[in-house]
Amino acid sequence: MSPTPETERWPVLVTRRIPRAGLDLVAQRCDMDLWEGPPEAIPRDDLLKRIGGKAGAITLLTEKVDAEFLDAAGPQLRIVANYAVGFDNIDVDECTRRGVMATNTPEVLTDTTADLAWSLLMTAARRIGEGDRFLRAKEGWIWGPEMMLGQDVHHKVLGVVGFGRIGQAVARRASGFGMRVIYFDVFRPPPDVERETGAQFREFDELLAEADFISIHVALTPETRHLFGAGQFRRMKPTAVLVNTSRGPVIDEAALAQALRAGEIFGAGLDVFENEPEVHPDLLELENATVIPHLGSATVETRDAMAVLAAENLIAALEGRRPPTLLNPEAWERTRGG
Repeated sequence: MSPTPETERWPVLVTRRIPRAGLDLVAQRCDMDLWEGPPEAIPRDDLLKRIGGKAGAITLLTEKVDAEFLDAAGPQLRIVANYAVGFDNIDVDECTRRGVMATNTPEVLTDTTADLAWSLLMTAARRIGEGDRFLRAKEGWIWGPEMMLGQDVHHKVLGVVGFGRIGQAVARRASGFGMRVIYFDVFRPPPDVERETGAQFREFDELLAEADFISIHVALTPETRHLFGAGQFRRMKPTAVLVNTSRGPVIDEAALAQALRAGEIFGAGLDVFENEPEVHPDLLELENATVIPHLGSATVETRDAMAVLAAENLIAALEGRRPPTLLNPEAWERTRGG
């Protein structure tokens, strides 16, 4: 008796351990090959060897899905389900040409990442990390009127660069601080979004000059790589704080370190880095740079939700259903003979 879509089990690769909620779903329907090596990313040679013959894969940002990967997988590969909202590690066009569906995990991490952006904003503005390190050094101290002065957040101007789901969520939180919100995006949202968030559009250079705080929420593309460099930092206020929870290469880290050291801007809060997991050494030496290891979606609830969504995308494609968060609908149409 031939297997049906309801009973068939497909060979799949999961390139690193994800939360149990997702692994259990995959294990119920698939023959799962799970990389359980060191906590670092699966080595490229192992990735190319283990993807061979698989019908699907759950990948992370550390795995490059390109022509070489797809060649190694073989023509039976149906889907690559990325465990991330970003997908700059996937050559989506190449996947589409080969009829391989690609998915990501958006929406489930929107509010959590917005919360983290605000955490970085507040920490950098009020020098929280510096204060924590100061006390842990066990130096003698006494309170003083000019000790470790930061920047007020309330009633200031928040500039949001990239006004998609996460950027809009960050903007909504600003109302609690009585802030005025301005934004820049190459694609302006519908007018009702501007009304609901209270955000006003500005051209990029105008936003740089006007904002007291800038939070970055753009995808990494050739156009956004080093979107923030030496010229942009010179246009910002010397009291400004820059926050990045999007993709590291959006900022020229060497130029940022120089701007922070020179006092061209007040501070920065970074969750992502240009050559992650490495951080520019100059940033690590600066007290006005708050740096954390890519924690944007790092809550139990959100990482569970990401795992479930990645698994649901994978299983839907293998069962012949359209994945919930498909990046390349053309590949889906090809599987249906369209």
